[in-house]
Amino acid sequence: MTRALTPGELLPLEHYARERAAIRGRMIGYRAARRLEVGPNCSWSFEDRETVRYQVQEMLRTERIFEPDGIAEELAAYNPLIPDGRNFKATLLLEYPDPQQRALRLQELRGIERHCWLQVSGHARVLAHADEDLERENADKTAAVHFLRFELDPAMAASLKRGAALSAGIDLPAYAHTVDPVPDTLRAALLADLD
Repeated sequence: MTRALTPGELLPLEHYARERAAIRGRMIGYRAARRLEVGPNCSWSFEDRETVRYQVQEMLRTERIFEPDGIAEELAAYNPLIPDGRNFKATLLLEYPDPQQRALRLQELRGIERHCWLQVSGHARVLAHADEDLERENADKTAAVHFLRFELDPAMAASLKRGAALSAGIDLPAYAHTVDPVPDTLRAALLADLD
């Protein structure tokens, strides 16, 4: 089963414009169920076909892209965010409202993306593969947005399907937080991402 979105699954711009308010209303709740707060300043938004479809539709609308080549480019950029049945994919966002504090914390949090983990009860932690599309940190600071992929082995997936708890966290000394267990609504949403 292919999980990648195709152009035929997207609404034409005019149709999307008419339906946008209703779609946006549905997506707010949908995305909230797929969001995890990891400490006070970091959230992970777990992606799937619906969140990616929404992002692509919004990008096409914002950029007024309607040519087939432009649509194909957007799909090529966003399709890698869709989990493939053996993993979870998330967008990590660091949020500091004060610009000065943000600048300081982004310096202190260099490498945070390599310290993100998930753990299925009874199994070892799974560290995230981060930013496979491009480097998002430099010698001075990290980025406020990172893309994470958590690969599960078949035993982990089977344990989750049988009801095992899921925990998550970040073990960077400058930002160490654990969520144990992950809320049931998110755990249920993530189960749908597995084969």
